[in-house]
Amino acid sequence: MGQVTASPLQQALDVVENLSPEDQETLVELMQRRLVERRRAEIDHNATVTLQAVRKGKAQYGSVEDLKRDLLSRFEKVL
Repeated sequence: MGQVTASPLQQALDVVENLSPEDQETLVELMQRRLVERRRAEIDHNATVTLQAVRKGKAQYGSVEDLKRDLLSRFEKVL
């Protein structure tokens, strides 16, 4: 039987487990910061796209009930 290759995640875990406890803690802190920054960039992008839609008049406003009616009418057209 052939050799089973570990997934990239398992390979990373194996490397991390060989680090000192202090380095593991530093790595966790760095990864948390990077994830937060990535999420902030995603939120910023979404805000930019939304503002552009508003400026171009492509954004729609309404209540939750308006949204429900719109979605139901679109769904009924498909059926």
